[in-house]
This record gives sequence, C-alpha cells and structure tokens, in this order.
Amino acid sequence: MAEREAWSGKHGFILAAVGAAMGLGSIWMFPFRIGAFGGGAFLVPYLFFTFVLGVTGLMGEFAFGRSQQKGAISAFENVFKEKGKGGLGAALGVIPVLGVTGVFTFYLIVCGWVLKYLWLSLTGAFTKINPGSYFGSFAGQPESIFWHALALLITLAIIVKGVAAGIEKANKIMMPGLFIILVLLLVRSLSLEGASEGIRFLTVPDWSKLQEPLTWVNALGQAFFTVSLGGAAMLVYGSYLRESEDIPFSAFHTAFWTTIASMLSAFVVIPAAFAFGQDPQAGPPLLFITIPYIFSHMVGGFFFGLLFFLAVLFAAISSAINLMEVPVEAVMDRFKMNRRKASIIVAITGFVIGLPLDLNIEIFGKFSDFVTIYMVPFGAVLAAFVFFWVYGVKRAVAQVNKGAVKPVGEWWGYLGKYVFTGVALFILVMGIVLGGI
Repeated sequence: MAEREAWSGKHGFILAAVGAAMGLGSIWMFPFRIGAFGGGAFLVPYLFFTFVLGVTGLMGEFAFGRSQQKGAISAFENVFKEKGKGGLGAALGVIPVLGVTGVFTFYLIVCGWVLKYLWLSLTGAFTKINPGSYFGSFAGQPESIFWHALALLITLAIIVKGVAAGIEKANKIMMPGLFIILVLLLVRSLSLEGASEGIRFLTVPDWSKLQEPLTWVNALGQAFFTVSLGGAAMLVYGSYLRESEDIPFSAFHTAFWTTIASMLSAFVVIPAAFAFGQDPQAGPPLLFITIPYIFSHMVGGFFFGLLFFLAVLFAAISSAINLMEVPVEAVMDRFKMNRRKASIIVAITGFVIGLPLDLNIEIFGKFSDFVTIYMVPFGAVLAAFVFFWVYGVKRAVAQVNKGAVKPVGEWWGYLGKYVFTGVALFILVMGIVLGGI
C-alpha cells in the first residue's frame, strides 16, 4: 500500500487550513454581521465561540483525520468496525462528504464570478457598466459557464499536483499575498473621506444587542463558518498530518489568522461603503454590486479594484481547493484510483451537476441553501458524534495530544463530547428554523 501523502511542515499546513477556512463568507458576510449585531459587542460572543468551540471542533476534525489516516467515509467506517458496524459507519461518512461536495459544486460557480469581476477590473470596465443591473444580467446566464469552467481548471491544476506540491505550495503563495493586499487596501479604505462612519459602524458597541438571542445565534453560526466545520473538509486535511505535528497549536493559529483576515476584510469593505454612501449589504450583492460601484468612483479605483478582486480570488480558490480535495480523496480511497484520474472525474462530475445552477439563479439559490442549511451542519454533528462519542473521549484526547507541546487535559474531551456536539446540533436545528445562520 502506498504511503499516504503528507504536509511538508507545520507552517504549510496552517496556511492551507487558513486558506480552507478563509472563504468568500468572511468577506461578504462577516463585515455585515459585525455592524448589524452590535458592532464591537458582536465580537464578544463571536470571539468566545470561535476560540472555545471553533478551535475545539477544529482540533477534533484534525485529530480524527490524523488518527485514521483517511477521509470521512473510511474514518467513520474504521471507528464503527470496532462495534461490528463498519457498513453503517461508511454510510454515515458519505453524508459530510456529499455536503462538502455540494458546496464545491456551487462554490466553483461563485469562483467563476470572481474571475469575471477580476477581468472586469483589469479591463477598466467598472466605469462603463451599471454594477446593479450588470450582475443580474451575468449571473444565471450562459456566459457564467465559461468562467465556472476556468475556475474549475485552476482548482484542478492545483489539486492534481497533490498535497505538498499542489495544495500546500499554492497556499504558501496565496495566503501571504491575501494578507499583504488586505493591508494595502485597509490603508486606502481608512484614508477615504467619510470612512469614519464605517469605522463607527464596526467598532462602537451596542451592548443592548447582546440581550437579543439572534445576536448569539449569528455569532455562533459565524464562528463555525470561520473555521469551516462540516465533518469532512478539515478532517481530510488532518488526515495528511504527521503524528509529530502539534494539533492544538495548528487549530488555534488557523482560527486566529482566519479571524484576522475576516477583520481586515471588514475594515476594508465597510468604511469604503460608507465613504461612498453605499448600503453595506450582506452576501453576493456586497461583492458584485456595492464594491464595483465604489471602485468606479474612487480615485485610483482601477489599481485598488484590481488588488481587491485578486485578494478575493485568492480567498475563493484556497477554499475551493479544500472543498474539491474531499471528494477527490474519497474517490481515490474507495476506488483505489490515482490522484490524477480521481481529480478529473470529480471535476467533470461537479461541472456537469453545476450546469443547471449556472443557468438559473433560482435553482442555484435553492441548491446552495439545501447544502449549507441541512447537509454541512449535519456533517459537523456526525463527525463530532463519531469522534467524541463512538471513538471515545480518552482516545480523542490522546490523539490530540500526540505532538502537542502543551497537551490538553481530559476536560477537553468532555467539552467536545457534551458542549461542542450539543452546540453543533443546536446550529443544525436553528439553521433549519431560521432558514440559515
């Protein structure tokens, strides 16, 4: 049996994990939520949930993957085999893999939109179009297919090269580039006349918001989103870890740097929106309507718009790589296929399934809602249950502590078993009740 691929070292793994977690939601959802749910006050529950529960979940997924040296399907199967129910384990493991594969299917379409807007910024087109009407005439139309295919080819080219030579190497370029660009954009955004209103929107705490349950629910959802917990994506990255790697250290730094990137994004986008009298909306409209309008009216907008969409592309592709690796690893493992063949099969399948989403924005919305509200949170619950409940607290703690400079106590296992698993289930239920969080 061939030796499993592995990360070349600690820093490469952390950069890849930050890249996986630092997706488009950190740019188009996090800034809005800070302002909408109490400014600085929102950060209190958000940071608590991120660094207590989010890091716990990350440690669990990393350790689960490393302990089994497999992705979710075979990892679940191995644990359940000990109970004589390997088939049940494999069936349950399919759920988080399908969830992440579903995200990969629609996410590559959005990556295509980002590529299109990078091209628009490169050609100076923002000054010649109406951003509000242009996005509606592009998304859900046949032209989207070309950009979707291009985004997929970029992701495929990285995945085919493997863990160290492809995923890790790409993130070693994209993640430092992302942070450098965000700092440059931050300086420009904060220098705009009227930016102070945006800074107040983000920082002045409205403590009364902490009395509203919705603030805490959104902080919790954002915390889980920040560290990309879904039962398969971080688990598969963990499966490439060597036993000497420090999982608590890696999990903390993944959460820390992803949070820093999210905060930088907020202080780039929101002050600029206020400076140009734009409503700081959430979701794709912020990225594809508000931002192009801002750069079309900004002095130096061509240069800064180009930088911004390059940074967004780095964030998008680094996450897409992680999403694609989940089904690729599953196909390689279950069908004993080489990486190149498995990657091409996954790419073609994902592209074909994504075509109806390319052509109909309503279908795109329904598909993405189903995957993100039901499948991914359910996958997170299953992974927590299998690792902390079926695999067991003592073994979970022992796996996390392999290579750890500062080992965790058995209390951490019970935090994962009762609190984290319970909260993951709560997020699933609240997402269904509220239509997503």
